[in-house]
Amino acid sequence: MTLRTFGINEFTFLVQSLQWTVVLTIIALIGGGLLGFAVALARTSSIKAVRIAAGTYIQVIQGIPVLMILFLSYYGLSLAGFELPPLIAAGASMTIYASGYLAEIWRGCIQAVPKPQWEASESLAMTRLQQYRYVILPQAMRISLPPTVGFAVQVVKNTSITSIIGFVELARAGQLINNATFQPFRVFIAVAILYFVVCYPLSQLSRWLERRLHAGSNR
Repeated sequence: MTLRTFGINEFTFLVQSLQWTVVLTIIALIGGGLLGFAVALARTSSIKAVRIAAGTYIQVIQGIPVLMILFLSYYGLSLAGFELPPLIAAGASMTIYASGYLAEIWRGCIQAVPKPQWEASESLAMTRLQQYRYVILPQAMRISLPPTVGFAVQVVKNTSITSIIGFVELARAGQLINNATFQPFRVFIAVAILYFVVCYPLSQLSRWLERRLHAGSNR
């Protein structure tokens, strides 16, 4: 039996699979961002029961490995009669995972807005919705940019877990090529380089935003 060698065709397949890693990351950040934003607002609600419910959600999601969420979405629902395609199961799992962490990040950013800002908006007879829209959220968004971009790096790397259900993203593509070529050093060095190409710019962007926004806040 003649083994394939790791060449341009194999590397092209890795690059094509990287696109699915990026797609899954975007799904997780958009879906997790929408859900996480709602949870973050609930976490800062003036109603105690709502705060407790949101806090419980965050603690549960952060206390469960994302792999377990993936198993429940893919295998658990299939036992209940719901057969989800790997992309849907992976997207749903990563969305739930991201929502728990983004909610806590954004909750901290909302509460980091100085108290006088809340008091000033209250003195102008603003409703709670107006406070958030015109005063609190614009400042909280500015504070949240660096940690949110930093968290995006973790999402990119954690998409590799979805390979366990057969979703062909970058890590799974590396496994398939390694099985065909038996050249793990070359294959996984290429996989690592592609992850680096995506994650390093995001890490640098997070650091730049942190320096830039911190410097701006000191003026």
